[in-house]
Amino acid sequence: MSAKVRAFDWAGHPLGPTEGWPLALRIVLDFMLASHFPKCLVWGPERTVFYNDAYRPLLGDKPDPLGRPFQEMWHETWEEVRPMAERAEAGEATFLQDKFFVVQRNGYPEHTWFTFCFSPLRDERGAVGGWAVTVIETTQTHVAQQQLRAAASSLEHQVALRTADRDRLWALSDALMIVSRFDGVIVAANPGWTQALGWGELETVGRHVRAFVFEGDTTALDAEGNLLRTVAQRRQVHMRFLRRDGQVRTIAWSVVAADGFLHAVGRDETEELQRSEQLSEAQERLRQGQKMEAIGQLTGGIAHDFNNMLQGIVLPLQLMQRRLQQGRGQEVQGYIEAALASARRAASLTQRLLAFSRRQPLDVRPTDVAAMLQGLETMLRSSCSENVELVIDAQPEGLWPVRTDMHQLENAVLNLAINARDAMPGGGTLRLAVCNETVGGGHDMARGRSGMAAGDYVRLSVADTGTGMSADVIERAFDPFFTTKPIGLGTGLGLSMIYGYMRQTGGAVEIESREGGGTTVHLYLPRSEQQAQEEPPPALSPQPQARRRDSVLVVEDDNTVRALVVELLHDMGFQVMQAASGAEAMALLSGALQYDLLITDVGLPGPNGRQVADFARERLPAIRVLLMTGYAERASMGDGLLGAAMELIVKPFDAPAFVHKVQQIMQHEG
Repeated sequence: MSAKVRAFDWAGHPLGPTEGWPLALRIVLDFMLASHFPKCLVWGPERTVFYNDAYRPLLGDKPDPLGRPFQEMWHETWEEVRPMAERAEAGEATFLQDKFFVVQRNGYPEHTWFTFCFSPLRDERGAVGGWAVTVIETTQTHVAQQQLRAAASSLEHQVALRTADRDRLWALSDALMIVSRFDGVIVAANPGWTQALGWGELETVGRHVRAFVFEGDTTALDAEGNLLRTVAQRRQVHMRFLRRDGQVRTIAWSVVAADGFLHAVGRDETEELQRSEQLSEAQERLRQGQKMEAIGQLTGGIAHDFNNMLQGIVLPLQLMQRRLQQGRGQEVQGYIEAALASARRAASLTQRLLAFSRRQPLDVRPTDVAAMLQGLETMLRSSCSENVELVIDAQPEGLWPVRTDMHQLENAVLNLAINARDAMPGGGTLRLAVCNETVGGGHDMARGRSGMAAGDYVRLSVADTGTGMSADVIERAFDPFFTTKPIGLGTGLGLSMIYGYMRQTGGAVEIESREGGGTTVHLYLPRSEQQAQEEPPPALSPQPQARRRDSVLVVEDDNTVRALVVELLHDMGFQVMQAASGAEAMALLSGALQYDLLITDVGLPGPNGRQVADFARERLPAIRVLLMTGYAERASMGDGLLGAAMELIVKPFDAPAFVHKVQQIMQHEG
């Protein structure tokens, strides 16, 4: 049938070419074609028919109905089936057991019985686009049951005589006990069967075991029956059965073939399996956490390489600008080539960036949130559409300074504002509000995965009047790569990055939302005891500095970054030596030359930058150290990681920032 569907000329059909079919239709069709159970799929207002290979024998010699209306395929029974079809199209499922029909399928009217279910199928918008019919023909079973019922009383009497000495165990045992013929028809069931599954003896005796077995286990039932009839005398079987109230119970059976019957004793192990599944789920959550940790470590390494490449772009551009200011334009070609090489390497790396790390190095300092929002207002207004009203409620009076990375905070606010805009396609209000808040130990964490410590925070709230989120979307909102936006319009990293950044700085993020009622995202920023201070951006002097007596050792494994840092230091007047690895740097430090400043990358091949710095301090106690990094295990290189006379600069850094940092370390104004 899969081949027939592919070969069918859908171009002239009302459904059109398969490429334009709804995703729901394609998914359900694939599922149906792969099933070994008789299934029929009906889609669209024309009630177009699809069916699988298992369904074809039910049609007899009827013409192939693929692509035709359902009412033409079963025209002789359509008036009986129509109400069930219309109920399915209205979104209501229907189940009928042993339904009698007179059908035309082999050239004559046939008396048949079918058990089937009509189930509605919904498209991506939740509207009913069609319905599915799962069916099994019970004609032979129905006829056989009529014949068996006539002889049931005699068989039951024989079984009663054979089991007289076991009546007490039969009646009092908590175990499920049934006796069936080799063809699977039950001839006796004990009270334990009724207690466990709810089926009374009168409802059970005379029916096939298949009637009580969960649909997915009927194939296994048939296989076990064949073994007991032909080879094995005893089998241990785990199989799912249906309670009378519809619950599915897993029963462990011990089945013995003896005296012409199958004697089965069962134990309900559903709760035991559920406990085992809960344990497995807990273990899976632990594995998921470990996997996310591994992804974070992987991404941190990639980010380190990527920052090196960015550094190979930023510094050449700034040096080009400086050379042009100095009238040395003939030297810029080399910088252009270096920047292009780094850009190409960065583009290649981003193609492989399939994970996300929450270990970015941060520049944490006292920050004025109200001033930050005031500076962002113009950009926020340009990001909002014309039908979105922007309201900023941020009064600086009495507002606490916070301890955070201002650039990361700006990115987080812009990201949230864009999300809010996208959630209001018909327009609305975007409100940004800031207030002081003291969080106690009993803080309500039901609004998100906050996990914040008690203390003083500044709460920055970004609220919209848009479509809102369901509970399950809120639960997954912070997961990397999860997004509700169409393909190509969202990476799924925005909220995940905000969550990681807030946790890294000691803050928290929470979501309040309901479907149709808008969304509010709260950012809790830890209070700073120090006041925020504005720092004018440093600028490079176009004039070269006078030659100094200070000597510097630069250790960097990236050739482009090392060359550009060395050139900046030459322009500052320093005498510079360079090394590409920790081992090479230690060799130079062990020589006769004395160095006043060590500038080293943290992530080096061989001994890392911190180890090189410790070695340098042992050899030259007065040496000053500047660590360069694009990746740090912690948010900052604090907590004792930086020693005395050590400073940190985070890649990618600007040339003026680098020069300013070196000048601060060397206590020189230039």
